[in-house]
Amino acid sequence: MTPPVRCDRTPAWAELQACFEASGRDFDLRDAFAQDAGRFEAFSQDAPHVFADLSKNLIDAGSQALLMALARQCGLEAQRDALFAGERVNRSERRAVMHFLLRKPPSAQYIPAQAAINKIADAQAEVEVTLNAMLAYAEQVRADPAITDIVNIGIGGSDLGPQMAVLALGEFAMAGKRVHFVSNIDGDELAGVLKPLKPAGTLFLIASKTFTTAETMTNARSARAWFEAQGGQDIARHFAALTTNVAAANDFGISTTFGFWDWVGGRYSLWSAIGLPLAIAIGAAGFREFLAGAHAMDGHFRTAELEQNLPVRLGLLDVWYRNFHGFASRSIAPYSSALRRWPAYLQQLEMESNGKRVDQDGQPLSFDTAPVLWGEPGTNGQHAYFQMLHQGTSVVPVEFVAVKTAAHAPHDLPGHHTKLLANVLAQAQALMNGKRDAAGPPQGDAAPSGGRTLSGGHRDFPGNRPSTFLLLESLTPASLGALIALQEHRVFVSGAIWGINSFDQWGVELGKVLAQDIEPRLDSGDVSGLDGSTAGLLRKLVSGPAA
Repeated sequence: MTPPVRCDRTPAWAELQACFEASGRDFDLRDAFAQDAGRFEAFSQDAPHVFADLSKNLIDAGSQALLMALARQCGLEAQRDALFAGERVNRSERRAVMHFLLRKPPSAQYIPAQAAINKIADAQAEVEVTLNAMLAYAEQVRADPAITDIVNIGIGGSDLGPQMAVLALGEFAMAGKRVHFVSNIDGDELAGVLKPLKPAGTLFLIASKTFTTAETMTNARSARAWFEAQGGQDIARHFAALTTNVAAANDFGISTTFGFWDWVGGRYSLWSAIGLPLAIAIGAAGFREFLAGAHAMDGHFRTAELEQNLPVRLGLLDVWYRNFHGFASRSIAPYSSALRRWPAYLQQLEMESNGKRVDQDGQPLSFDTAPVLWGEPGTNGQHAYFQMLHQGTSVVPVEFVAVKTAAHAPHDLPGHHTKLLANVLAQAQALMNGKRDAAGPPQGDAAPSGGRTLSGGHRDFPGNRPSTFLLLESLTPASLGALIALQEHRVFVSGAIWGINSFDQWGVELGKVLAQDIEPRLDSGDVSGLDGSTAGLLRKLVSGPAA
């Protein structure tokens, strides 16, 4: 592969800056719609299982064309092909990145490079063996009436993905099997989960690639101690491990293990054995539908022309907003209670992937990378932070996710889903259109006390606040799989444009290493060699209660 060109070293980068100064800075969505009756059609598209409306974003044909030129000048297509060919695109760790293989049916043939065929085929064979074994185990657990509770113990990618997906697909879950998630090293979380459980009815899944993750193994050992103290019998039956460290799992007392590979990053591992909690919840057939939805989005990303490639369009929009408009964050607003963990899942996916300050060669960047992602499900967010979105001093692009049809097993609460859809449409409309207060200051009983007067500006909504609208026909295993894969590829696109490695996460390690030094100091009180603040806080933590 020809070495990619970093975005700020391309002609298109300077042209985009000029475009922003000429028309992007003062771009007005209301004028854009007034001048172009076909804007919705031009800036919306279908992708597998997902319809996207990008028309309420601060882009036009000119800026979009320049963004496409930027992608081509950065070698995005070649970088995408290298990913799917199994090349070592994770350069700092010298690893391939092939999570797409986890959802690729054996019959699908799309290897772009002849040299990669044997490597891909060998890896695919291993994937199939592991997947079949994992799904057979999931069906075994589903068929065992004695197991009523499954407790997944993991953290990061071993928790956020499975937890989000199990909640999202709750309507497809098997009755009589409750799935719980424990990630925090704070003992209150594990204790709260264990309190109502009985050992004989509980299966623990220990999810740790290395079987050494501090939080996970602390919780795992405590879970085993609880199991034994409560009279539990047969650890081998009630514990399974999702790990590559089979020896450590065996030492723990676990004989059932499902592994994965060094080309699967934690935040991309939901499709692997890490997805076992989801497979138990929705069954083998449901899990294969989940994989199929993601595979369909893989095909779209791999083959669609850039101009109609949804992950590409979203990733380039992120670059446009972060580097030219200067927007520092993006709010995620899923209008589906089932997707309540969607914002948290995306935080890790994007901020851990693209929260980097150096390029692939280790050189400092002169521009910003990942925005801050944050959000809550609608309509809850409307009564919390939407005030700032509508009338605050900072412009925050919003990404709405809506589901056209209510759950596959509809509740009998008439009118709720209609009201939910009305709210998500209204919020996107209000952010764009705004509202000028023509009523003037409040009068009579509504007037403020103390002789003060209020201008009408308190009720002004400036509008022209951008948003993206992602619409699913229904929330199913296939559509959720496609939605997740869409976001994975979008993150890859923006990272490729910025010239960073989206697949390492060295920044996660430093605090973990320092914690190993500090932990024994909390027993000894030793503060030697510590900075003044850490030493002072440690003294406070180890000192006795105030007299």
